[in-house]
Amino acid sequence: MNDRQANQRSAPCAGAAAAMIALALTPAAGSAAAPDYPVRPIRLISPFAPGGGNDIISRTLGLAVSRDIGQSIVVDNRPGANTIIGMETVAKAAPDGYTLIMTSSTQAINATLYPKLPYDSMRDFSPVCLVGSSPLIVAVPASSPIRNITELIAAATANPGELTYPSAGTGNATHLGGELFSSMAGITLVHVPYKGSVPGINELIAGRLSVVFSTSPSVLPFVKSGKLRAIAVTSSKRSSVMPELPTVAESGLPGFEAGTWYGVLAPAGTSRSVVMRLNAAIVKALALPDVTERFAAQAIDPIGSTPEQFSAYVKSEIVKWAKVIKTSGVKPE
Repeated sequence: MNDRQANQRSAPCAGAAAAMIALALTPAAGSAAAPDYPVRPIRLISPFAPGGGNDIISRTLGLAVSRDIGQSIVVDNRPGANTIIGMETVAKAAPDGYTLIMTSSTQAINATLYPKLPYDSMRDFSPVCLVGSSPLIVAVPASSPIRNITELIAAATANPGELTYPSAGTGNATHLGGELFSSMAGITLVHVPYKGSVPGINELIAGRLSVVFSTSPSVLPFVKSGKLRAIAVTSSKRSSVMPELPTVAESGLPGFEAGTWYGVLAPAGTSRSVVMRLNAAIVKALALPDVTERFAAQAIDPIGSTPEQFSAYVKSEIVKWAKVIKTSGVKPE
């Protein structure tokens, strides 16, 4: 059994890698194989700028899957509007399996954050596979007296409204992770939005902010250099990439879980045979050493799932973040 996959609660797809591959390779009842798919290159949209986590995952997975299916997978970066531009492009594309998107947790957040999206977050897409997940890291300045989650909650309780945290933008996972933490802990942390992760983390290092809930690639270099102190990860289980860090849940806030995830979607109406062909190739690719090594470098745990498991997971994420957004009163920028 792959312990890393089994330990991921975010994998409704949890289980042994071999079992997942076997399941993905087994056609659903009534669905025929698709021996003639694909016959030309596939476009995989990354709704973020080149060089970021989503882009790296898209290119890593695209290369591995292309070797299996015998056709190139071309990554098409369509950043902007908090992923809405890329999502709309796929929602309106022909459901033939030649236009896909590497979606993320932003899909679940946007479903509530934006009252009028140009697509339906569930009905306009065919889930293919939940690819991987990455926890946020809770970190404080190296000079901070706070050394664990219990002390963070105690400090915020004793000084209501005085502890601050940055985010990469309003409605971003790094923002809502802090809102979820505040809500569950019964405290008030003051959100300070920035245009990206770097400016806020620089302010945190300088001691002008109190704590951050940010992605592993953004935080780890400063933890390793001694400028920040990591105190917890936000996944339900300890991360295989950072096993020494306790989870927020085990550190005094049971049930807490937040982070980012990635998955592949096709337009609604894509045939079952095409979806399963892609699913099988993706699940196999996620078990390849070169893919797992590249994912580990980005602090991402590969998952792999059936389309049904991915669909159920997205629905549960929409419900979770809807509660946080409504309770906190977050509005889009």
